This record gives sequence, C-alpha cells and structure tokens, in this order.
Amino acid sequence: MSRDAAGIGAKLADITEEAAALILPLWRSGLDVMHKADESPVTIADQRAERLILDRLAVAFPYIPVISEEDSAESGVPKTIADRFFLVDPLDGTKAFVRGDKHFTVNIGLIENGLAVAGAVTAPPMGETWFTTPTGAVKRAFGGAPHPVHVRPWRTGSAVALVSHTMKPEQLEALIAEYGFDETQAMDSSVKLCWLAQGGADIYPRRGPTMEWDIAAAHAVLEAAGGTLTAPDGSPFLYGKAEAGFRNGWFVARGG
Repeated sequence: MSRDAAGIGAKLADITEEAAALILPLWRSGLDVMHKADESPVTIADQRAERLILDRLAVAFPYIPVISEEDSAESGVPKTIADRFFLVDPLDGTKAFVRGDKHFTVNIGLIENGLAVAGAVTAPPMGETWFTTPTGAVKRAFGGAPHPVHVRPWRTGSAVALVSHTMKPEQLEALIAEYGFDETQAMDSSVKLCWLAQGGADIYPRRGPTMEWDIAAAHAVLEAAGGTLTAPDGSPFLYGKAEAGFRNGWFVARGG
C-alpha cells in the first residue's frame, strides 16, 4: 500500500512529464557531452531538466528542501538534511541517453524520516510515467489515464532478474547462486524498478554504487505496487545519509 497519503505523486508526475518533454527533443541530437568532477557524463539535457524541476518544486512545495544530482555535483551535498525532503535526478541513465538507448528517466522522490514515501518516474522515449497514489502505484501514457500496476508472484523456474549491461559473467554467476533466478534482462536506469513494479520481472539485485537520487522515486513506486527494496540482509533501506554523501550501499529489489 502506498504511503503517499496526500497524493503528492500525481503532482510530481506532472513535473517529470514536463521535464521529459524538454529532454526528448535533445535525445539523439548529437549534443555535447561534458564531464563532472567524478568523470561521470552530463549534458545540457540534464541541466535544463533539473532547472525546470527545481523551479516547479519551489512553487508547488516551497517548504520542502530539495537535493538534486546536478546541483550537488556543482555545489556539493549538504552536511545535514531535514526529515522531509525531495530527491531529484533529472536524467537517470545519462550514459544510455548519450548512446541513444531508450532506458533513461526523470525522477522525483519524496523522503520522510528516511523512507521513500512518494515519487514519480518518467521514461521520455517510452512516453510512460509511473507514480504513487494514496491507493497504490499507477502508470500512464503521456496524455492518458492512469491505471494500477502491481508486482507479480515469483515465477519458480522462470524468474527474471534485471541486470546492467556491463555485468561481468562471474558477477552474474554469483547472483544466480544467491538468488535463484533463471533468466536475465539487461536494462539501464530506474526503469528497472518500475519494471518490477508493473510485473515485468521478479528481482533486481544491485552490487554496485548508486546515489540516493538514482532510486528514491522508483523505490516509492515499487513499494506502492507491492514490492520491496531492502539491504541484502533484509534490513530497511534508508535515505538521508548525509554523512555518506547520500551514497547508497548494495540493495536487492523484489517483486512479489
């Protein structure tokens, strides 16, 4: 059941779709790729989308602070944060965006007391948005009506794991031994968590670095759809880790 009691996810969905409309014409347009201090790529699409999102959040929710990827890259992450705040990734999957692949997303998640309680994720090339509501997770096509999405039960003998395109064979073998899935599907960005939420796969074990803004929105959607995202030992996965620079540890996301 969704924690989004106030229905904030619907407003966030409108904002992510507006940012997506700004990004999409720049996809496969040959725009220049710059690099941040950590050598990760950034484009004018990331920067313009973030500026729009921050402007819209400031108007709609002026009392809620925001931590966003590109602003953090330029100014540094805060040393402390309020109990309630937004996490924004204006373009998750920049490498996929630059390659011309379709799996990149716009993400806004709301955190309360360490938990991802509301969120919206838009996949611009797919023309689809997933978001939380007071009664669960929904999905809509741009301009369409939302419909509920739910995780699916574990499919013994045909369970599908979502993995990155760069996973090494030995890493995959270790994950199969630990989690017992049967098939894999390679996918980039927070789309993986939304895919779980809509019953398109069964598990996503992450053994690599992520930042809080990469997954918070989709985490909220997944839980609203009946799924889970925890630390590998099953303990709760929490946000607001200012002391760690808002970096995440390993996690495992599951459907039903």
